[in-house]
Amino acid sequence: MKLSMQSILVINAGSSSLKFQIFAIEDGCLERRVRGKLDGIGVRPRLRASGEDGQELVSRAYAPEAIPDLPAALTETRAWLAGLAGLNLIAIGHRVVHGGADYVRPTLLDATVLERLAALQELAPLHQPNNLAPIRQAMAISPELPQVACFDTAFHRGHPALADAYALPRSYYDEGVRRYGFHGLSYEFVTERLRTLAPEAAAGRVIVAHLGSGASMCAIKDGRSIDSTMGFTALDGLVMGTRPGQLDPGIVLHLIADRGMSPQAVSDLLYHGSGLKGLSGISSDMRTLMESTDPKAGHAIDHFVYRAALSAGMLAAALGGLDAFVFTAGIGENAPAIRARIIERLAWLGAELDPAANAAAVPLISTAASRIAIYVIPTDEELMIARHTLSLLRAAIPA
Repeated sequence: MKLSMQSILVINAGSSSLKFQIFAIEDGCLERRVRGKLDGIGVRPRLRASGEDGQELVSRAYAPEAIPDLPAALTETRAWLAGLAGLNLIAIGHRVVHGGADYVRPTLLDATVLERLAALQELAPLHQPNNLAPIRQAMAISPELPQVACFDTAFHRGHPALADAYALPRSYYDEGVRRYGFHGLSYEFVTERLRTLAPEAAAGRVIVAHLGSGASMCAIKDGRSIDSTMGFTALDGLVMGTRPGQLDPGIVLHLIADRGMSPQAVSDLLYHGSGLKGLSGISSDMRTLMESTDPKAGHAIDHFVYRAALSAGMLAAALGGLDAFVFTAGIGENAPAIRARIIERLAWLGAELDPAANAAAVPLISTAASRIAIYVIPTDEELMIARHTLSLLRAAIPA
């Protein structure tokens, strides 16, 4: 493993995991040197990392109370990275979930930008504070090191007002109350990968299902986002690990006015106590639910599949038809049974799964007779962030 050349560190701090990768810059190109993550934070914490040839660099499990939150995960990960010999960082690229109305492309971070991004924390309280925490830490430790924010909302910013507006007075839209959409870095990568795998499909009408602890779907036409299941915040749309997805806003009014819950208590319920965790009363982790024989676990999985299929139908209508469907992210890439159940509900669109291909998780998992091409494409948000970071800094990097 060579780390002596100039490198970019990518940090993707999510709601339940801290992913990191190191990319060396060789002959102007990015070469992945280290891939790692500390996932299962507070549930099944484990730090894992591998080198460029796949050799294991670390695999360390922790008790849940040892890594209960992101700050603990950051401290442990930074300590491990500090032990890597020859690391020559020239920049850090970060995933930032919400860019608001102002940030539509990767942006070099400074104190002013950080302050403006912090003002968006109420719109993404499960993610934005996590995204900004490693930025603050790096600014404090190495203030001279350039840092770049790459936004999950940017991929969706070309939507027309028809798709992004809520049925509220226009003044709210003008003030930024609109549908933003999220998981944009994942959708951007998958769209690029699909262009390589299947150019004809990529040029058509595609739904990408980013199914993980956070989950959403995006309608993409000719490589551009048309609509998404997520909106003003990352609460809307599909059922998620701890978030409810689509919800009648009258429920929030009921909880506050009739049940006397405070806004903070409602926020905690919607961001931390709902979704798969709330439905099952067991876990937010799909793996745990699929291993369980408890009927409540089965109900939570059924609900997840049902709502996903409904949302796919909505996005197919937005596209005016469907040519391809892509699964990605943790559940989408690793749970063939969930893929099969969702596609079974999309048979009315002509979707037909090849069971053997689905079990093997090869890229194309539909049958030859299927009217819709169905793919499994592993996402790589970190590579997307590294590309954006290098592009922004390219003029400052010696040839």
